[in-house]
Amino acid sequence: MSAAPRIGADAVAAKGWLGAHRWLLARRVCQLGILALFLLGPLAGLWIVKGNLAYSLTLGTLHLADPFVVLQSLLARHVPERAVVIGALTVLAFYLAVGGRAYCAWVCPLNIVTDAAHWGRERLGITGQGARLSPRLRYWVLGVVLVLAAVSGTLAWEMVNPVSMLHRGLIFGMGAGWFVVAAVFFFDLMVTRRGWCGHVCPAGAFYGLVNRWSPLKVNAAGRAACNDCAECFAVCPEPQVIKPALKGAKLGIGPVILDAACTNCGRCIDVCSRDVFAFGSRFAGDEVATRERAPPAGAGACQQSTTETGS
Repeated sequence: MSAAPRIGADAVAAKGWLGAHRWLLARRVCQLGILALFLLGPLAGLWIVKGNLAYSLTLGTLHLADPFVVLQSLLARHVPERAVVIGALTVLAFYLAVGGRAYCAWVCPLNIVTDAAHWGRERLGITGQGARLSPRLRYWVLGVVLVLAAVSGTLAWEMVNPVSMLHRGLIFGMGAGWFVVAAVFFFDLMVTRRGWCGHVCPAGAFYGLVNRWSPLKVNAAGRAACNDCAECFAVCPEPQVIKPALKGAKLGIGPVILDAACTNCGRCIDVCSRDVFAFGSRFAGDEVATRERAPPAGAGACQQSTTETGS
């Protein structure tokens, strides 16, 4: 009995290995490049960036701050300095432009850990979703985190946040943080598919709210060419976002993935051998939908000719 073809094999055959992995490679370069900038100071004494993902100073001039952390600080009744507020607004404006959950796919260092767990599930032959968790759970966790900051007067979540612990740990030393990161890895590997990023992480929920107004979106403008291979669903960290855009033509749904959970990771673009998906504007869907509803060229003349013949 022959083994099932690996996901993405058709895309590799059609576009070459690099073409079928370009957005994945770009994400890894971005994630590791950002981490390298933070590590250059402690490891090589080259202080291009000081700090961590919660707050950083680049070249002694550019202040950047995580708006989710700053929001917790405000609720905890700690008023940040003006430079921190400006840094948070700068980051918020950036993610409003490129898609809020791009943070999860392109910046967050824990994404590499959860992607490794997903890869492990495939290699171990662990199929199915696993434990069923609601995608809305992360919004409940977000609410609890914000209430906890307001009640305790501290950034309580940041003390146990696996994302913060991993990033700080890689720069300043991990210690017990390895146990938290390992717990996330095994949670995704053994308990449920894409469990942490897809169901629990409150930062993902926060940036998902930002993502609702972002102009940059993945669209299925070439959905008429879809051959139902379902490989986009297999690789997507949030597969529920694909179906409306991919299969909604008959229901009058446009091809743009508007669901705020989409991470703009580009994996659906990579693995599609038919080039169904692409990055584009959220407003491009109206044009595609209009084109889909229009009758094929020559259809009117053909219908008129048929009518005349019948008469």
